[in-house]
Amino acid sequence: MTAIPPETFRPQTSHPVRLQTAGLADAAVISALQQGCFPDDPWGSEAVASLIGQPGFFTVLALREGAEGDDPVGFLLARVAVEDGEIIAIGVRADARGQGLGRRLVAAALDGARTRGATALFLEVAEDNGMAQSLYKSCGFFAIGRRPGYYRRADGRVAALVLRYSYTGE
Repeated sequence: MTAIPPETFRPQTSHPVRLQTAGLADAAVISALQQGCFPDDPWGSEAVASLIGQPGFFTVLALREGAEGDDPVGFLLARVAVEDGEIIAIGVRADARGQGLGRRLVAAALDGARTRGATALFLEVAEDNGMAQSLYKSCGFFAIGRRPGYYRRADGRVAALVLRYSYTGE
């Protein structure tokens, strides 16, 4: 894994969190994080590996440094095809939320997509996930559509809002 340059961020815990690029060898770790963040729609390590192996994909792991070694606490799966970038999945473990890590992962997605030639970055967010919606909007994303019944929930389905970030200001 290659370290992503640190930004001006001070974690609210005594253990710093660093972002690193991830690869196929990290599929099981990313799968476990995804399943913890999204238990109603879990992805197996084979599914994660098949995504990571596709052209244009980039993946980031958030690792909390500690005496016992690195503890994975967040992840990002994103891709760029031609000029469009897409955040496929982004998640932060429950015990690491509220410390700015989600914002750092979004920043890594924005930077990664831009450096790969994207002029826009898209994502879907569950209509019932107000915290994530607030984060994305504060990062410059705006709603462009809605997909009814997109996400599975234990008690049914919920719509997704389609959000867009434009690097060109359009």
